[in-house]
Amino acid sequence: MGLTIRDRLVAYRNLPKFFSLVWKVSPRLTLCNIVIRILQAIIPLGLLSVGKYIIDEAIAITHNRALSYDYLWKLIAIEFILILVLIILGKVTSLIDELLGERLTNDTTNMIMEHAAKLDLVQFENSQFYDKLERARQQTTGRAILLTHVFSQVQDMITITSYVVVLVAFNPWIIVILLSVTLPSLLGEFYFNNKNYSLIRSQTQARRELDYLSLVASSDVAAKEVRLFDLSGFFINRFKKISHNLYDAKRKFGVKRLIISSLISIPGVVGFYIVFFYIVQRVLQGSLTIGGLTLLLGTIRQLGGLVQNSAKRFNAVAQGAIYLTDFFDFFRIMPTITIPNSPRPFPDPIVSGFTFENVGFKYTNSDKWANRHLNFTLRPGEKLALVGENGAGKTTLVKLLVRLYDPTEGRITLDGYDLKEYNIEDIRTQMGIIFQDFIKYQMPASVNIAVGDIAGIDQEDLIISAAKQSLAHPIVDRLPKKYQQMLGTHFETGVELSGGEWQKVALARAYMRNAQIVILDEPTAALDARSEYEVFKRFSDITEKKTAVLISHRFSTVRMADRIIVLDKGEILEIGSHEELLQKGDRYAELFELQAAGYK
Repeated sequence: MGLTIRDRLVAYRNLPKFFSLVWKVSPRLTLCNIVIRILQAIIPLGLLSVGKYIIDEAIAITHNRALSYDYLWKLIAIEFILILVLIILGKVTSLIDELLGERLTNDTTNMIMEHAAKLDLVQFENSQFYDKLERARQQTTGRAILLTHVFSQVQDMITITSYVVVLVAFNPWIIVILLSVTLPSLLGEFYFNNKNYSLIRSQTQARRELDYLSLVASSDVAAKEVRLFDLSGFFINRFKKISHNLYDAKRKFGVKRLIISSLISIPGVVGFYIVFFYIVQRVLQGSLTIGGLTLLLGTIRQLGGLVQNSAKRFNAVAQGAIYLTDFFDFFRIMPTITIPNSPRPFPDPIVSGFTFENVGFKYTNSDKWANRHLNFTLRPGEKLALVGENGAGKTTLVKLLVRLYDPTEGRITLDGYDLKEYNIEDIRTQMGIIFQDFIKYQMPASVNIAVGDIAGIDQEDLIISAAKQSLAHPIVDRLPKKYQQMLGTHFETGVELSGGEWQKVALARAYMRNAQIVILDEPTAALDARSEYEVFKRFSDITEKKTAVLISHRFSTVRMADRIIVLDKGEILEIGSHEELLQKGDRYAELFELQAAGYK
């Protein structure tokens, strides 16, 4: 999709909001930048003017040796000072641009992180959302360049205006001629920058795949499987194929741009020499001094360069402003899971529990129900286990309970009131939860535990207590730096843990907060049977007066629960205690016997 002149002009509407961001970053630096650039815009014309007088004065002295050199030396001194000031201002501007750009990048990155934290989990599971997020992230680093482009554009426009005034005062037709012969080149810049923007935008997903392939092929997360299954060749070849296609498209575009832009630049050169011939004629006729010739030629040369740069920059600014649309569009994405204006206080203690009333959920753009017809009550203090094959909807049910998702149909109530009437933060504060795909943070052991309740990050006693409850304390205690030991191998001095050790550290997160509900979603998959039994025995003891939800494929641990829900294709197949379900002799009993047979 190409960009019209109207698209570019409309995109400029983003600039006021952009400058509002820049001003918030640092009003003082922004104001200094504006003042300094105005000075930089005016000084070049002053240099050309002083140069004219220097040449005219030098020629006058050569024709009349009796003239004093004082005025000439003063002019040279003024030119020296102006050049020195211009050089210093350029360095100051570069420093301010760099500092503003750094602050802007940091602040906008923080904005994206803060907004992303407010959005729903289901939005992160949408590829179109990820494209918007990726483009928004790209804008955080590109805005420093846009900042420089905009300020430079304003600076150049002031300089161009001063040059145009000089040329119009000499002969207005010069401007008409120069504009007409440079117009093809300017239009060419518009056209090719438009095509370049379209090319880059069309490659967004392909470049995301390149980043993913690079990460998978060279990260510690996938290193084991990459080597065992000999996948490096596959990933490398895939990367080469995609990157070659991207490079080939860029190369073809670049060659085409080079040839056509070279041809359409010829009229500009011809126009310059037409004007040059006219000015030389005026000098030969005696109606223009050599200094005047230098001033006009210098003005025309610099004006031509400034116009070309401004045309390129106009496109760069317009494209940057269009990319800003991606940035601001991201902030228009709003969460669908919202907090009511007057949320109901979370009950402490919970009286009647959580009730699922014909609850169903399906993902966006999917016809398949992840859960449906869920009807049960999670009572206060009850230990509830969820059993079922992979894809049965166990984790989705838990996500509905903690309101990471809202039901597509039906409702979930807490003590008789819809869960939507409560504050989301209160709901999640009252739940200690560990998912099977927990994150191994490349951070100190204390932080890896404290993320369960980050408000307690400075409470060492609380962190150690949580580690003892999850059986992670002996693991951490033998590390060289104990709880300050960096975990993972991404950073220097980091120590890697085994899968089972990581799981015990992650389990400690669930015990960090004094929550009324504790949820463990396959948290012991990497533990052996004995370790898992010890973990769940401890879990059962610690959560004696708490409500607990447990997901596990091992029936030896599931049988500890008060009630067990058997899920199949997202629906409840059976519900009851271990003994009740065995007596029924249906799916649970069948699965239990199959697993038990494996141990005989």
